[in-house]
Amino acid sequence: MNPVKPGETRRTPWIVGVSGASGTPYAASVLRALLDAGESVDLVVSRASRLTLLDETGISFRDAHWQDDLREWLARGADGKPGSFAIGAGVERVRYWPAGDLAAGPSSGSYPVKGMLIVPASTACVAGVALGLSKDLLQRAASVTLKEGRKLVVAVRETPLNGQTLRHLVTLDDAGATVLPASPAFYAGATHIQDLVDFVAGRVLDAAGVEHRLYRRWKGELGGGTRTT
Repeated sequence: MNPVKPGETRRTPWIVGVSGASGTPYAASVLRALLDAGESVDLVVSRASRLTLLDETGISFRDAHWQDDLREWLARGADGKPGSFAIGAGVERVRYWPAGDLAAGPSSGSYPVKGMLIVPASTACVAGVALGLSKDLLQRAASVTLKEGRKLVVAVRETPLNGQTLRHLVTLDDAGATVLPASPAFYAGATHIQDLVDFVAGRVLDAAGVEHRLYRRWKGELGGGTRTT
């Protein structure tokens, strides 16, 4: 498991979990930025998220053809336009684990990872992680991430939030997770839906400590987002 070849360093990926909430473009943006940063990724796509991905993009994510489906997904823009992004060899640094595989590497604390990003996170996923249900690999990997004291970022995508979900989010915060609502901002000068998506993805990566260039940062100057550079 996770072998190291002569002359290579140990692979230490980020786990990216994609749950069934609306917002698959957020996940695509995070994945592209991680690969652009030279990071390795372990990808877990829940069963529910496959339905969301199909509905939002028309892409069927299949276990047997996941590499082709992932390339097609990452190449699409947030507006659904195919071929919006050039996807290079970085996809080779992605390892895919089926959500039903509870014997997968990320199910164990001895499996080396940097942390986990759940994007988007549905309220059902939030509840499962907060309660420690581990009903699938995504929830199990999140529970392992917390117990090992690793970084867990939960990009919850739901509105409005009821009291039960808010209590689950507080539980996750108390356990050490970063709760990051998928709330786009407009001060960065967004002119396209992709800009709003990239802002949320960038904030996820900020919380994880991964460098990126997905959005224009605040510099303390009013109107900076509306001026051309």
